[in-house]
Amino acid sequence: MNQQADAKTSRGHGFGTLPVFLTGISTILGAIMFLRFGYAVGNVGLLGALGIIVLGHMVTIPTALALAEIATNRKVEGGGEYFIISRSFGRMIGGVIGISLYSSQAISVAFYMIAFAEAFRPLSPAFESLFGFGFDPRIVSLPGTLGLLALVFFRGADVGVKALYVVAATLAASLLLFFLGQPVEGFSPDTVGLTSTVSDPDAFFFVFAICFPAFTGMTAGVGLSGDLANPRTSIPRGTLGATLAGMVMYLFIVAKLAFSAPPELLDGDQLVMSQIALWGPIIPIGLACATLSSAIGSVLVAPRTLQALGEDGAIRVGNASRWLAAGVGEVNEPRNSTLVTGALALIIVALGNVDFVARLISMFFMVTYGSLCAISFLEHFAARPSYRPSFRSRWYVSLFGAVICLLMMFQMDPVYAVGALALMTALYWFISRGRGEDDLASMFEGVMTQATRYLQIRLQRRKRQLTGAEWRPSVIMVDERTFDRRSPLTFMKWLCHRYGFGTYLHFIKGHLTEESSLESRQMQSRLARLARKQRSSVFMDTIVSPSMTSALAQSLQVPGVSGLHNNTIMFEFSRHDGPEIVQEVTDSCLFASSTNKTILVLRHGDLHFGERRSIHIWLTWNDTENANLMILLSYIVLGHSDWANAEIRVFAALPASQVAEQREVFRKLAAEHRLPISEKNIRFLSVDNQAAFRKLVARLSAEADLAVVGFDLEGLRERGEEVFNNHPSLTDVLFVHSPHEIDIE
Repeated sequence: MNQQADAKTSRGHGFGTLPVFLTGISTILGAIMFLRFGYAVGNVGLLGALGIIVLGHMVTIPTALALAEIATNRKVEGGGEYFIISRSFGRMIGGVIGISLYSSQAISVAFYMIAFAEAFRPLSPAFESLFGFGFDPRIVSLPGTLGLLALVFFRGADVGVKALYVVAATLAASLLLFFLGQPVEGFSPDTVGLTSTVSDPDAFFFVFAICFPAFTGMTAGVGLSGDLANPRTSIPRGTLGATLAGMVMYLFIVAKLAFSAPPELLDGDQLVMSQIALWGPIIPIGLACATLSSAIGSVLVAPRTLQALGEDGAIRVGNASRWLAAGVGEVNEPRNSTLVTGALALIIVALGNVDFVARLISMFFMVTYGSLCAISFLEHFAARPSYRPSFRSRWYVSLFGAVICLLMMFQMDPVYAVGALALMTALYWFISRGRGEDDLASMFEGVMTQATRYLQIRLQRRKRQLTGAEWRPSVIMVDERTFDRRSPLTFMKWLCHRYGFGTYLHFIKGHLTEESSLESRQMQSRLARLARKQRSSVFMDTIVSPSMTSALAQSLQVPGVSGLHNNTIMFEFSRHDGPEIVQEVTDSCLFASSTNKTILVLRHGDLHFGERRSIHIWLTWNDTENANLMILLSYIVLGHSDWANAEIRVFAALPASQVAEQREVFRKLAAEHRLPISEKNIRFLSVDNQAAFRKLVARLSAEADLAVVGFDLEGLRERGEEVFNNHPSLTDVLFVHSPHEIDIE
């Protein structure tokens, strides 16, 4: 017994597909159809009216497809469109869009009741003669709104849905009699032109903004999601059926209007359909029923959206969310939310302006529909395994729907569009106060993962390696001294800021076990915090391995973060490190040399690159293959804002017999733009031995913030760690070895 009660509560009234369809179609074929489509044909002509229908459905059909898709991916609970949006975009952004959606639904109640009062305008002469003053539609709309709210408040959704069947039958009869009617007296259909309009017509998009709410009813039935027995089936079928049926009906209606009355009459008489219909009074009756049914649909849906917003805590004003979320009875009737909706509707009804309210509704619906299409597009692109809808739209259809919604907002009214977006931004700020979660993170992580996967596969398919003019550093570094020094990561940040890619692996010595895996995850969190603090674009991770050699063997074989293989390996040591550290760096360089990668060794001191104003490059007779790379790396470092005021100076230390020849070589390289430095920035020095060279370096570069020196593997094998202990007077030194010459075009 309890299980049955629980099931009933979880699925509310247990409606099927027909209420979804009837709620949608009776909202589509509502007030705008009876009151403003004659005006539309009169102002934009038959061709323009057909364009409005097509353009409107370019928004609503992608939205209906997206909605059907998202609804079949997961269990849809109470709240309809809001539930779908909030569970896809997240509850903060979903709350913002949900408030916008609720506003449009609540305002729609008022709009339909204002239009309902227009059905009584043919009785205005009798009213004036009886009471002695002019007919004001609010005399009908305000009591009518109160009566409708009382009906729904005390009898609930069940009575409202039953009323839809009566309304739908009356609506069908009024349309049938309209199509059976004849043109107005004195009008010849032979005079109809595709572009015939009144003499001073309103602009197309102004008319579109007024007529667009006619197409928005297709999602009205979604708000019944909490009361449907099987929403994953009923929502797609009912929504798509109502959308297509409404589009076909509107195409016939505008054609009938254009061939039945002149533009002046269509523009001047809101109830011109009654002059065309076989029995005129059926049109006001149909208008009353259609607007009443649309109002019923909106007043059933809006409180349920507000109730769902309350359940998610989106209304962050005191205990408002808890109060709004409260329901009554086994089916959880949203009575508190109905009271709020009724108060808002009565305020709008008191304004009494149909066109103003229609334009306001259009903006809110555009925001909601654009969001639904955007969700569908992002889910397609993200390709998350958890997104498995049984009905699928197409990503390009959803993208088109999202873009067209944004464009239409600004085409209809830029002021309203900016106001709507500003209001959404303010709501997001209000709702997100004090919350630490990031709603879009999961979806956009999926999008970024898919984009990265696609790009990496594309890069992998390239047959040739990036050499010559295409060379850029793709650096990998394996180090266990991560958290007791900052210079290595800072230098990698400079190398990878704009032109390069960097992968930093914190080395954890040991075998991969449950304990070391836990330590690895903890270190990853520390590395992520460090990267955020440094604003670094270097990808950071950990590697667990028995030794540095095995860690290098593993990491040197995997591709870099760019999707291509790493072309550079970097090592580091401090001036204060013991000889065993320098020996380890030397052994690692020789081990890594077998991969034919560029090798960088950073020797750093206490000054952390000083004032970052000067980089000195020292070229010798052994740097034939290193020279261009040393200069290029220096310019890459100079590209970071930390080195914005720095300059590069190049010292070519050569035997006296080679100075003139090499000067000419450098001049030609600079002239051909193969060397990214002018001749005047190169100083040629004559040296005859290593001792003289070291004295020159000590004298000229002792105060340089960074010195760049080349080395070769043969010398490293012969002299070992002595190579990196050279030039003790220098503070921060980058030792560079290039396996081949880099051409710079």
